[in-house]
Amino acid sequence: MTSSTYRYGANVRANGIRQHYLRYGGEGKTRPVVIVPGITSPAVTWGFVAERFGRNFDTYVLDVRGRGLSEASDALEYGLDAMAADVTAFAAALGLRDYALVGHSMGARIGLRAVSRHGAAPARLVMVDPPVSGPGRRPYPAQLPWYVDSIRLMREGADLEAMRPFCPTWTDEQLRLRAEWLHTCDERAIVTAFNDFQTDDIHADFPRIPCPALLIAAGRGDVIRPEEEAEIRSLQPELAVTRVEGAGHMIPWDDAEGFYHAFGTFLGTAV
Repeated sequence: MTSSTYRYGANVRANGIRQHYLRYGGEGKTRPVVIVPGITSPAVTWGFVAERFGRNFDTYVLDVRGRGLSEASDALEYGLDAMAADVTAFAAALGLRDYALVGHSMGARIGLRAVSRHGAAPARLVMVDPPVSGPGRRPYPAQLPWYVDSIRLMREGADLEAMRPFCPTWTDEQLRLRAEWLHTCDERAIVTAFNDFQTDDIHADFPRIPCPALLIAAGRGDVIRPEEEAEIRSLQPELAVTRVEGAGHMIPWDDAEGFYHAFGTFLGTAV
C-alpha cells in the first residue's frame, strides 16, 4: 500500500487575508504545484488528487476565500479579481518558484485571471473545464439552487444521504467528505462566483496568457462545447488542449486515471 504524501495544513497571510492550504509531497519533488479548486470545493475535497500529485510534485491545495478554513466574512470581496489576486499573493508569500498553477472550474478561471491581469508568474498553467459563459454567451449549464440548497442542508447538519441526490454517481466516501465540509462554503461567496460566471467574460484573458498552458475539457457535462474550444484555440493558438471523453465536469471523480493521463508530461513529468 502506498504511504500518504500528505505533509500538513497551514495558514498564510496573503493579499490581506488568511489563506489556508494543504501541502502534499514536500521539497525535493519535480516542481511546486498549486491546485485551486472549484466553486464549492474546499481544499480537503481535493485531497485524493493531491495525494497523487504529491508523489512527484510539491503540492499545495488552496482553500479559496470563503471556503474551507480560509477567511470569510460579510464584508469580504468575493469577485473573480479578488480571488485571482489571492493566488498571486499566495505563491509570492510562500516564495514559490518555477511552479505550476492548476485550477478546476472556477479555479481555472481564477488561474487564468491571475496570470493575465494580476501578475502571477507560474511556469505552467493548467485550466480544467473552466466555465466559458459570460455576457452574450450561453448560460453556465449548472443552476444556482444546486449549490445553495445543498449548502443550506449541510449547514443544518444533514448527512451523506441528503447529499446523494445532488451527486448520485459519487461513492459514499466522496459524499461523506462533501457533506462534512460543504457547510464551510460562504453562501454569498458562492452566489457571487456563480453570478460572475454569467457576467465576467474570460475570453479577453486567453490571448494574455504569458506561459505554456494546457486546457483539459470534460467530454460530458456541456461546459465547453467543441465550437467554444475552437474559439479558445483561435484566441490562444499556442494552447495545448485535451479532453477526458468519458468524464463529466467533476473529471477526477468520474475518471481519475483519465484525468491524470490528460496532463501527460506537461508539468515536467507524469502525474
